[in-house]
Amino acid sequence: MRSTLEEAILETRSTPLENRPRIPRIALNKRNRAVVRALKPMLVTYLDANRDLCETDSILCGAALAVCRTIGAKVSTAGRATSQSSAIPAWRRRIKERIAKARALIGRLICFRSGNNRPRIVRTVEMAYAEKLKERIDDLKQRIAAWGKGIRRYTERSTRFNQNRLFQSDQKKLYESLERPMARETGPAPNQADTVAFWRSLWSEPVNHSESPWMEVVVSQCVSMTPMDPVIITPDDVAEAVRRARTSSPVRDSMGCITTG
Repeated sequence: MRSTLEEAILETRSTPLENRPRIPRIALNKRNRAVVRALKPMLVTYLDANRDLCETDSILCGAALAVCRTIGAKVSTAGRATSQSSAIPAWRRRIKERIAKARALIGRLICFRSGNNRPRIVRTVEMAYAEKLKERIDDLKQRIAAWGKGIRRYTERSTRFNQNRLFQSDQKKLYESLERPMARETGPAPNQADTVAFWRSLWSEPVNHSESPWMEVVVSQCVSMTPMDPVIITPDDVAEAVRRARTSSPVRDSMGCITTG
């Protein structure tokens, strides 16, 4: 057991924290308790000579790893998970497996209904079940739709929950995540002379338009209208509008949606 402990401690010392194996939870039976009690006196030598917190962590992790190896517990060697939130829930994986199996079964049922009598298809579909193929296919399609709807509801609810939690902790990060990057064309910038020539060809060249009769009617109706006063926007007006826009804080309505007030 001492050699196992020394090997485990050396292994944890040379392994980064994120790449260390995950220690499973072991049962507290008599055998496991006896192994832990026998290992405790061996740790005194390592802990007394240690003055570093990181080294203490390596010793304790190595001791736990040695206990698991002694009792034969399975230890994951893939390293620790870096993001627990990105892991797919087990129930969602099971539903996806059910959907995949149901789709495969639907495909075989359709093949059997169309006259495909290959042994693999016949083994899947019993001959006594041939009269209810249509009902069975419809039932499977409805189940797939229900399972998919459940996954969509969970995804939408999870998205709303994460957005609300992010809104409470970091509003700026939430708004940045809601922004969608616009598609931009990458290429050389246009030449200034070509740009001037392009717009000059549009605005400087005289063009004869054939106006419709309804435009004359509209012009005659607008003669009696009083023109609006010219609106002059000053830099102070722009600064005031920007200041008001910054002070409007987002709030959540009764449905949990984020709005700006």
